[in-house]
Formats: sequence, structure tokens, C-alpha cells
Amino acid sequence: MASMKDVFKSLCLGELVSGLTVTARALFAPKATVLYPEEKTPQSPRFRGMHALRRHPDGTERCVGCKLCEAACPAAAITIEIAPNERGERRTTRYEIDMNKCIFCGFCVEACPVDAIVETRFHEVCVESRAGLVWTKDRLLDNGARREEEIARDLERDMKYR
Repeated sequence: MASMKDVFKSLCLGELVSGLTVTARALFAPKATVLYPEEKTPQSPRFRGMHALRRHPDGTERCVGCKLCEAACPAAAITIEIAPNERGERRTTRYEIDMNKCIFCGFCVEACPVDAIVETRFHEVCVESRAGLVWTKDRLLDNGARREEEIARDLERDMKYR
């Protein structure tokens, strides 16, 4: 008797009909597609994007060349060289982040004692070669200068969670 039931189901194509009903429901459901350049999806408050180096209000660099961010980076994406400046203070002469290696974990930000390196909300980067993803000190400082208001606002909000 059970075999007759199975034969009847296979002749009526029950599995095919149930599959088509699932497809029909998905066909008329509201779409979740976002037209990216024109429409932006909401970001999490703790989103971590491209890095930036910050300056003090008087224009001097915040980075003191302690190399803690380089030591904390699990991907070894940060390269720092230091030398004393004209006042005898230790400062960075070379600060590079290889974004090809970076995993955006935020350990460098957490390790920095002076909040010199931060991760911004900026994530729209387009380059023609992999060499364009090696961010130098000048590019990081420029990124920080362009987004200082946003960075300060995010750091103020983030202090509530620490």
C-alpha cells in the first residue's frame, strides 16, 4: 500500500510543485538589493575601516614611535622606522601599513598609548595595483586630517564602551 502511495506522489510531481511554491514566494518577496554607489547600507557603530594617523591640535604628530602597534599586529602589516627629531624626541621616519596583509582587527588601535593610529569609517578604496594598498605615513596623516571630526566623534562615543 505504501508503494502505491509513493507511485501516486511521483506521478503527480509533488516535490516539484512544493519546490515551485517556494520559488514563487521568493519571487514576490520584497527585494534586499542595494544600488551601492547611490545607496549606502548602515554601518555598525564599531565599524573598522581604513587606518589614519592623527595629529595634535598644534599640528605635530601624535605618534611617539613606541612600535607597540607594530608588535601588536598579528599579520605583520605595519612597518615603522624611528629616529630622533631636531628636539631629540623619538619620532617615526617611516610608517607603512600594507593593506594587502591587514586583517582590520584593531589591535594596533588598542595598543597605541596616545591614540595616534585609528581606524576610520572610510572603506571605499580603489587602486590599480597591489602596491597602491601600501599606505605610507603621508597618506595616513592625510587620511587623518580629512576625517579628524569624524574620528574625534567616534572616539568620544567609543570611550563610553571602554
